[in-house]
Amino acid sequence: MVTADIAEAIAHAQVIMVVLPSSAHADIARKAAPFLKDGQLVILHPGRTLGAIEFAKTIRDSGNKANVTVAEAETFIYASRADGPAQARIFRIKEAVPLAALPATRNELVLETIRPAYPQFIDGVDVLHTGLNNMGAIFHPALTLLNAGWIEHTHGDYQFYIDGVTPSVARVLEVLDRERVTVASSVGIRARTAQEWLKLAYNTEGSDLHEAIQNQPGYYGIKAPPTLNHRYIFEDVPMSLVPMASLGMRYGVSVRGMDSIIRIGSIIHKTDYWRRGRTIERLGLEQWSVSELTRFVQEGVIE
Repeated sequence: MVTADIAEAIAHAQVIMVVLPSSAHADIARKAAPFLKDGQLVILHPGRTLGAIEFAKTIRDSGNKANVTVAEAETFIYASRADGPAQARIFRIKEAVPLAALPATRNELVLETIRPAYPQFIDGVDVLHTGLNNMGAIFHPALTLLNAGWIEHTHGDYQFYIDGVTPSVARVLEVLDRERVTVASSVGIRARTAQEWLKLAYNTEGSDLHEAIQNQPGYYGIKAPPTLNHRYIFEDVPMSLVPMASLGMRYGVSVRGMDSIIRIGSIIHKTDYWRRGRTIERLGLEQWSVSELTRFVQEGVIE
């Protein structure tokens, strides 16, 4: 069925795959909430950072008490671009994509359900692991903003990763990556580094991040965004960097690199992404200890 009616779309669905920029997740949750039923699975593909927590909270706040499982993928399974209004080009399909449910006790249920269609999905431990292993937060906003002049001058007519990731740009990405890994450590998670992720997703290696990216054949041919009004900023800053930095500030981690990218993005887009983003305050997590947060994502217990 092809429909613009969300009630029709999900009425008989066992699995509801939400494949949209994460800035639309809360809106989709509000529109779907009146129609979601016991036993349905909602998969955010991907969730970015704290996406499943936001989606589940929005459903609850809308008054829906159904036993719905919300899960999220760590990243989008396809390295792809839209070639036109009804055409997509897939450059590479990732070999392994971690996925986690909220709570994590339902991981195997979700994986078993979608395995016939997507055997590439693997156990992502819990939604803190998938959210803090979100590589889009590291690769997308800084790479776009640090190449802002080139994007505006050429309208994206260059190879985004291959030409855009110079040694200096890669060093900025490495700083952001170290901050992300440290934020994850503050909540008890051993996150993968960007280089480890490139090895997992694409079987690509290098002596540093610059070399590893240049060695990734799936990145060749991927053009830069044609404009700075792009999801790499309006999605990945408020829905990826902001929640990571917000968690870091809550648990005592220096996130000056992330904060600088958030503020540059806010200046260029003439908005306040700290105010609009997924902060722990907006998600109701600001008073939670690490143990309380961990128990919630693993067991679904709210103390």
